[in-house]
Amino acid sequence: MRGANVALRRVALQLEYDGTLFSGSQLQKGLRTIQGELEQAWWNFTNERSRANFAGRTDSGVHALGQVATFETEKKYDMQSSISALNHFLPEDIAVLSMIDIPLKMDIRRHARSRIYRYKIKDGGVRSPINRGYMWFRQQTLDVSSMTKAASALPLCEYDWSAFGGPVPEGYSTIRKLYGYDVKRVAPNQVSVTVEASGFLPHQVRRMVGALEKVGCGAITPQQYVGFLDQGPGSAGPTAPAHGLTLLDVKYESSIIDWDNNKNRDVL
Repeated sequence: MRGANVALRRVALQLEYDGTLFSGSQLQKGLRTIQGELEQAWWNFTNERSRANFAGRTDSGVHALGQVATFETEKKYDMQSSISALNHFLPEDIAVLSMIDIPLKMDIRRHARSRIYRYKIKDGGVRSPINRGYMWFRQQTLDVSSMTKAASALPLCEYDWSAFGGPVPEGYSTIRKLYGYDVKRVAPNQVSVTVEASGFLPHQVRRMVGALEKVGCGAITPQQYVGFLDQGPGSAGPTAPAHGLTLLDVKYESSIIDWDNNKNRDVL
């Protein structure tokens, strides 16, 4: 139990993880999760029981290069020593990249400006066993030009994205702001899809990619892809496999979180 007169502090951690062997980011009884491993490492290091909060959820099998989590603490720690200690207690498929102090009143999810996800597809040629956990393999070579046309036609503004989302609770807002949607062939047999938005509905990115792959195969036209927006909730799809998806970054105003500002990262 925390002392009544002890000042709490909130710290933010930037995380990288391979989601292959995890049942998602959020705590689930009896299952291996990012939150479960992170909270155990925090306890082993600080001897404090504190709940980890995340900037966004990732599903089972989804990876991250820039997830953000927070803890509350009563203590001060040297930043570099803290990172080393936490990584010592964490399993090899999770790592803390950075740590900073943030205002106690800050909500790590609500104050995020945007999230950026990347989806990787291996198309045509021979499947790649070494990349099977990080790319969606499609036998057919995809028409990236048609995929780009479809992606670029989506509205870069606040919009109702329920057609591309999974089920949500009653009264849950399905309005999100799309900032960017980019499709590129980054190698002869590799396509990268990058999406940035204020937030995402459950399975939204994977449904966007799943329907986009149908455009690339010629199963639907770019016009039909955009037309999903006028159809009912969950009408777009299919849902692309989780293993091709990576949370690249969670963006904040630099006045709130600036990972590159060493003045904010001296002592934790």
